[in-house]
Formats: sequence, C-alpha cells, structure tokens
Amino acid sequence: MNTDWVLHGESPSRIERIEAYFSGHGYTPHRHDTYAIGRTLAGVQSFQYQKVLRHSLPGGTLVLHPDELHDGMAGTEAGFHYRMVYVEPVLIQQVLGGRPLPFIKGALSADTRLYQACEVFMQAMDCPLEVLQEQDALFDLAQALQAVAGKPRARRCFDYRAAERARDYIDSRQGAGVTLDELERVSGRERWSLSRDFRVLYGTSPYRYVILRRLDLCRRLLRSGFALVDAALAAGFFDQSHMTRHFIACHGVPPARWLRMQAR
Repeated sequence: MNTDWVLHGESPSRIERIEAYFSGHGYTPHRHDTYAIGRTLAGVQSFQYQKVLRHSLPGGTLVLHPDELHDGMAGTEAGFHYRMVYVEPVLIQQVLGGRPLPFIKGALSADTRLYQACEVFMQAMDCPLEVLQEQDALFDLAQALQAVAGKPRARRCFDYRAAERARDYIDSRQGAGVTLDELERVSGRERWSLSRDFRVLYGTSPYRYVILRRLDLCRRLLRSGFALVDAALAAGFFDQSHMTRHFIACHGVPPARWLRMQAR
C-alpha cells in the first residue's frame, strides 16, 4: 500500500507551501526555478545535491537553490515527514533589488536566523497566511538568506530592470514560445548579456523559465480535472509525452503520480 501523501497550504500569492510524507523513494533527480526551503519534521530526509549525498534532520533548515539538480528519499525505513515552501526568485529580488541570489552552501543550515525567518511558512497547512503576514515573512526570509549566504565572491554590474522587463514579457505570454530577439527588443539589453543577468538574478535561463510557466499552468489544469493530454496541449506543449518529460525533470515524479499524491 502506498502511504505517500502531499498536502497543500493556502497562500495569498504564488508561493506554494506543502507538507508531505514519503515512506521510501520520493523524487527522481529534478530541478525547478524556485528556492525550495524546508524543514524535516521527522525521520531522515536524504538527497543528492551537487554530487554529494546529504541528510536533513529535524532542527535545521534545508535550502535548495533554483535550478540545482536534486532528488529525495527516506534515509531510514521510518520514512520522512517534512514541510517545504517554494519561493520564486522574483519575490526575493523585490527585497534584494538586483543583487545576486543568495546561495546556501551544501543546502543545509543550522543558523538560527534562517530557522526563525522560516517560521511563518513552516506552520501547518491548515493555518492560512494573511497578505501582510506573508509579505513581512518574505522580507525577513530574503534578509536571512542574504545574511547566512554572505557576500558573493565576484561582483559585476547587473541590469536588473532589463531582466525584469524580459521576465514580465515572458509572464504575459502565458506559456507561448518566446525568442531571444523578442526579449532583446522588450528589455533593451543585448541578448547574451540579458541571458547571463537572467540566470544570476532569477536562478534559471529564459528558456527554462518559459517551460516552467507552462508547467505551472499544466498543474493548475490537472488539479481542476483536465486529462493529461488536454492539459499538455492547453499549456503549450507539443503533446503529452513532451509535457511528461519536462514535468519529471522539474518535479521528480510523473504527472499522474503527482496528481495521486495531492491528498492523503
């Protein structure tokens, strides 16, 4: 019998909060364009990250950087129980204002500043967040990430406004295809400089950002009752198999399994 489950918490914005339990294997190697910041509540949460097997235990904070490959599995036969919040880099940038995204080395931190800054997001899923409460918590979280990560080794000038114009344009296209010619035109920034800035400021490439916006739409459609093939086509993928490949690469599980896990 499959005892794995995932619960979702209410959020005023695009932030996703989950609580989950896995009895054994959780996720195959995947990457997404958000921070995944969490707390192991019970058991041992093991994962490969930057070619090292790491183990998250209760009492610490787990911070997976955007676009870093990772998986997930139980470190013992007891399984693992955890809560996680997925924060888009744009929300961190609204606080940091164009500085490079903070990177927590090794993905695990025992720093009390980061632990305390996550408290609001680590509440039980039946505790709804108010808009101002979430905004205050985001500010605290961004500041804690910056403080714990420290200063980046290298500094150079980034055109945050140009990257933001490109990101806004991609969002306005709602999953439709976008070219570097278009992004160069709407941002006013030379394409390769824009691509480099986009990666530093938002943690992923413009193309992957487009793909992940399609997957966001696909997940919403699946949860509203769309069939896999219909959701794939509506979200802008060529077909169901095209969507499934990207879904596994982003979420670590096939879309059908992901849908089954959405409740106890």
